[in-house]
Amino acid sequence: MRECHQEISRWLEALGVSARIDAAGNIRALYPAEHPNAPRLLIGSHLDTVPNAGAYDGILGVVLAIALLEELRGRRLPFAIEVVGFSEEEGVRFGTPFIGSRALAGTLDQQLLAVHDTRGISVRNAIEEFGLNPDEISHALMAEQTLGYIEFHIEQGPVLEKLNLPLAAVEAIAGQSRLQFTFLGRANHAGTTPMHLRCDAIAGAAEWIGAVERLAHEIPGLVATVGKIEAKPGATNVIAGEARLTLDVRHRSDEVRIRAVDDLIQQARTLADRRGLSVRESTLLSQQAVAMDPFLIGEIQKAIAQTGCRPHCMVSGAGHDAMILAEKVPSAMIFLRTPGGISHDPAESVTPDDVEKAIACGLHLLDQLVASREFLQRTNRA
Repeated sequence: MRECHQEISRWLEALGVSARIDAAGNIRALYPAEHPNAPRLLIGSHLDTVPNAGAYDGILGVVLAIALLEELRGRRLPFAIEVVGFSEEEGVRFGTPFIGSRALAGTLDQQLLAVHDTRGISVRNAIEEFGLNPDEISHALMAEQTLGYIEFHIEQGPVLEKLNLPLAAVEAIAGQSRLQFTFLGRANHAGTTPMHLRCDAIAGAAEWIGAVERLAHEIPGLVATVGKIEAKPGATNVIAGEARLTLDVRHRSDEVRIRAVDDLIQQARTLADRRGLSVRESTLLSQQAVAMDPFLIGEIQKAIAQTGCRPHCMVSGAGHDAMILAEKVPSAMIFLRTPGGISHDPAESVTPDDVEKAIACGLHLLDQLVASREFLQRTNRA
């Protein structure tokens, strides 16, 4: 991350813009407005990624923000542009996402700073080891006069490719529920225990996984995933006495999502009782769905049309920093087509033509916002 900050700082310095690192490890750079003390527009995305990842998830949004500054060629606008590269969005190390954007939104609290990684290092410790002061997190808050936040991001799915469209406006970010389930049975010898006398935790878990998939197919727009499973004692010749699983459920409607989660919890309990098992569940994350700002969505659609492309609106199934900043300021996102729908994998890609369209869209959007009295009169809702 330090090397990443240094590289981005060099790009910005070439444009006459200096960068700083805030107390949460976010890189921040301010492109001045026509006049001092003008309000500002945030444009950015995240710099971290997942293991065995591709090259564009997150970082492309930061590169595009800098490209827009370059294309302005020194022209000053009625508002400043603050480029933000968030230090942590994915939640890989600490199991809690959006650490970087929570700092700007003012929701990076002491409880989150105390969360530990698998080595026992807390978020607070990690910030200190990086050479920053976690007691200065409050200084990372976004400026009071912030007009909004725009995030460019690859779609990470196949929808735009299927529609043969390079860009889309994101109208909402789906809510997420993440849970852990533990099925408890009785470990026993695999060769000497008759099938009808078994309390097989992993067999019960497998049946429930099928129920998860069936429910997701039954409810339009719902996605549900069991992404991780661990069995104990984990020996070839031993019936599993414990099976631990994760569940990820997402939908644009919080009501639908919560109802689906409740249904799956009840199915797990009913199934466990029938099989002579017990089951317990715990909630790891419950993130509400977030609507993007209607005004900005409309302006993005106009900007997409200005590039000669057909405007399209869609829901993001993945979480993004925009859903955190939307709690404080009007926020919106622009998706770029992901060839093959492949993301979180080295095969992740974009096309130069689509990136060119995104830059053109961004420039049209800035011109539209400059001309918009409604936008210029907006202030921080916090």
